[in-house]
Amino acid sequence: MAKTENSNGANLGFEEKLWQAADKLRSNMDAAEYKHIVLGLIFLKYISDAFKERYDTLYKEVSIPESKLYIKEPGERYNELNDPDQYKSENIFYVPENARWGYLQNNAKRPDIGKIIDDAMDEIEKNNSSLKGVLPKNYARPSLDTQRLGELIDLIGTIGLGDEESRSKDILGRVYEYFIGQFADAEGKRGGQFYTPRSIVQLLVSILEPYKGRVFDPCCGSGGMFVQSEKFVEAHGGRIGDISIYGQESNQTTWRLCKMNLAIRGIDANIQWNNEGSFLNDAHRELRADFVIANPPFNDSAWKGEMVREDIRWKYGTPPTGNANFAWVQHFIHHLAPMGMTGFVLANGSMSSNTSNEGEIRKNIIEADLVDCMVALPSQLFYNTMIPACLWFIARDKKNHKFRDRRGETLFIDARKMGIMADRRHRELPEKEIQKISDIYHKWRGEGETYEDVPGFCKSVTLEKIREHKWILTPGSYVGAEEEEEDTELFDDKMKELTSEFAKQMKQEQKLDEEIKQNLKGLGYEI
Repeated sequence: MAKTENSNGANLGFEEKLWQAADKLRSNMDAAEYKHIVLGLIFLKYISDAFKERYDTLYKEVSIPESKLYIKEPGERYNELNDPDQYKSENIFYVPENARWGYLQNNAKRPDIGKIIDDAMDEIEKNNSSLKGVLPKNYARPSLDTQRLGELIDLIGTIGLGDEESRSKDILGRVYEYFIGQFADAEGKRGGQFYTPRSIVQLLVSILEPYKGRVFDPCCGSGGMFVQSEKFVEAHGGRIGDISIYGQESNQTTWRLCKMNLAIRGIDANIQWNNEGSFLNDAHRELRADFVIANPPFNDSAWKGEMVREDIRWKYGTPPTGNANFAWVQHFIHHLAPMGMTGFVLANGSMSSNTSNEGEIRKNIIEADLVDCMVALPSQLFYNTMIPACLWFIARDKKNHKFRDRRGETLFIDARKMGIMADRRHRELPEKEIQKISDIYHKWRGEGETYEDVPGFCKSVTLEKIREHKWILTPGSYVGAEEEEEDTELFDDKMKELTSEFAKQMKQEQKLDEEIKQNLKGLGYEI
């Protein structure tokens, strides 16, 4: 089957076809609600297939003592095949009989299929402690059309995942990642609360290189940072067990999504949930991580900063109650080990704002010589906001004995002109551009080839030069680009795009008006 690139970076093929079919079954249901119905069933299908493959193997291997070779004792074989330890020892979830996919599919047309699924989820949680409180159990609600639910079960049942090759953890991983991205797109602004575009995560991970140690995300959403970290380790010949994963999430349904997303890939992680969130109830208070990777909510004004005015984390200044950006920055720094690094996404305003003590906090962080690299990102990368964004990279120890001594230096990269439009609303960074940005950073850090400034793209800047620019961290101020000319180009491009979009909308409205007129004419009215 020919495969091309889709807007979320996964390969087109059965993922897209499955999405299109599943989305048709959504009917009028809100994407935010439907998301958990679909992803819960996909998860159930995966663990059931993994269980069945192990079950079939055991069936062939189960030994009967020679003394009982000619004695029929089916109970003995049954007990061994249904011993949860036979599955857990192979890192496979135990699935009870009435929760296995075949049982669900045989009962998909029953009017009480919703209750059957809820009971299945309950049974799986009872038999697998790591899934306790994780699985969705609201399939029996009256608002859910049982016929469409049955059709969805039949549809997901068409995914062939039982063979070892398909179960290499990324066939369903691809489906899951694709669906999460598509739901983020369908939900618009709300979708960004649980999903960070894959290319952004890849760029963060490619620069930080979390080969070994503790990886922490205190606002972890659906767990994309962790998945890409483990993929990075695998791709570079490392061992998955070399990294330990910690996370926190304040939205319970998103926390469940994260737990399922990681369980599908066999990733063992310490992901905590509480209503208060990382600022008011830091679930990993004592953790000092080797890598902190995060995409916190931009410019959050409802973070309840008035409740934590005096806090050990605010070493570089008390963050304003009306904006959590520098609360997040200091939270990340606070959780770094002595040689730890953090890479995170923030709104562009964080690089230059001087309101409400933000400029003073940024100045203090810069003067502490913590800022390692700044990357200005292109527009339209995110599902939930049109606010321009950037990446911060902070290093506790820039002398960093593994690399060259970078004390007193910061690398600035202006990537605003990079990226390709995946569709009319979203841009993404292709692999070669992620590699280009990452390579520049690693050369600058002293790995491999010699680093050189590239006018208009990257520049290594001294702390003294940053002081001259009043502690502004905008890459365009340093790399040699003409800021005003660039802004004009961006404005012109945006105006062309808006004009084109407006023309399309006008054409659609004219067509709709004509249809209305024709319908009214058929009823005897002339306009």
